[in-house]
Amino acid sequence: MKPMIHSMRAMFGGLAAAFAIALGCATPASAQDKATVEGLIYKPMPIAIPDFGSNSGDAKSIATQIAQVVRADLESSAAFRLLDQAAFVQRDLDISLTPRFGDWTVIQAQALVVGSVAIDGSKNMTTQFRLYDVFRNQELFSQQYSVPTPENWRRVAHKVADDIYTQLTAEGGYFDSRIVFVSEDTSVSPHRRRLAIMDQDGANIEHLISGGDLVQTARFSPNSQTIIYTAVVNDEKNPLIKRTRVFLYDINSGRRELLSEGAASETKFAARFSPDGKFVVFSKADDGNTDLYILDIARRGAPRRLTTSPAIDTEPSFSPDGQKIVFTSDRSGTPQLYIMNAAGGQTACPSGPPADACRLTFNAGRYQTPVWSPRGDWIAFARSEGDHWQIGVTRPDGTGERLLTDAFLDEGPTWSPNGRVIAFARTAARGAGSKIWTIDFSGRNLRQLKTPNDASDPAWSPLLK
Repeated sequence: MKPMIHSMRAMFGGLAAAFAIALGCATPASAQDKATVEGLIYKPMPIAIPDFGSNSGDAKSIATQIAQVVRADLESSAAFRLLDQAAFVQRDLDISLTPRFGDWTVIQAQALVVGSVAIDGSKNMTTQFRLYDVFRNQELFSQQYSVPTPENWRRVAHKVADDIYTQLTAEGGYFDSRIVFVSEDTSVSPHRRRLAIMDQDGANIEHLISGGDLVQTARFSPNSQTIIYTAVVNDEKNPLIKRTRVFLYDINSGRRELLSEGAASETKFAARFSPDGKFVVFSKADDGNTDLYILDIARRGAPRRLTTSPAIDTEPSFSPDGQKIVFTSDRSGTPQLYIMNAAGGQTACPSGPPADACRLTFNAGRYQTPVWSPRGDWIAFARSEGDHWQIGVTRPDGTGERLLTDAFLDEGPTWSPNGRVIAFARTAARGAGSKIWTIDFSGRNLRQLKTPNDASDPAWSPLLK
């Protein structure tokens, strides 16, 4: 398994440099042409994506697969409605020719994608596509990607989908990204929990480390393919003693670095990076009290304590600008969400006088695992009440709370790089295994990502580079 992992890391690491820039870019769609999905407004754009053309038999198979992945990516978002290929009047389109727009207007397509794939004698693969505004009879955007091997076709497909999504919405793409999660093998005793990674659509699953450690949640650095995770391991000198270790792990190189360790009784968990990737904030249970701490990764040394409440303060998450931290605390009696200044000191609260930490949620139920959107406009969380768990969102001032899901157990939300989609872990019923699902911020397009084993604790990566 290990050689395959390293070969895939090398493929991803070298791929960015191999991508060509652009064939050319016409004026993007104007504001009124954007696909719109927000709250109660639901206007998915009808889009037609025929199979891509090709220059050979080998290229034809890959061209078909690229078009399929592009369709699946766009359909998995709430912004587009993929038109049935059976309704297409034109099937085999030549990318060098202007399409007959009337054939696409009649099936009410607003956007049309025409693409092609060519593989030369050295196995270099070139993929190009053109995006058309059908109603205006004009090209909106064109792009070309060149990679040194057809094995990179799936990554190319995700980049094409991101280009289309970006041009036709008011937001950046998120398809060329990955999700790290905990893969749980329940067929052995004790259950084995291993870190695994997959493309955001569930493809290309691979395990990152062996299953000897009891792995807990992993989180991505906002600006690299580095993760931080906690594991409970046996002490090398005395296997009967458990130790808690926090690791940094570079996915591209496979290099693992010990960040800190302590006795299992001194539990460290819920670690997250600061937006610049230079600090880690986490909660630590020590002598029966749980507080928030921050650690300078470069300097190491002793972490700086951020909270001193006798309550349980845990699950911190930075705002995108690094100025605030949202966290969970039971200082009000039940777990609720609070916000504090990352530098400490009093902060202006949305309601009430300034305080060391401002309470955001006041509804019934128990709140946990808050995570700030990359755009900074919303905070996602998990909430339980009775026998139901939901994934919800609230604004940073505590207003606009909305619940997006409802199940036996929904937990561990994580945002896509563009702040549009939320991935989370769902246990459908008591005794059922945990699976990873995604849902659009609007509360639509609930989808399960297929994994061979049970899966939990997802963390979405930044866009690949």
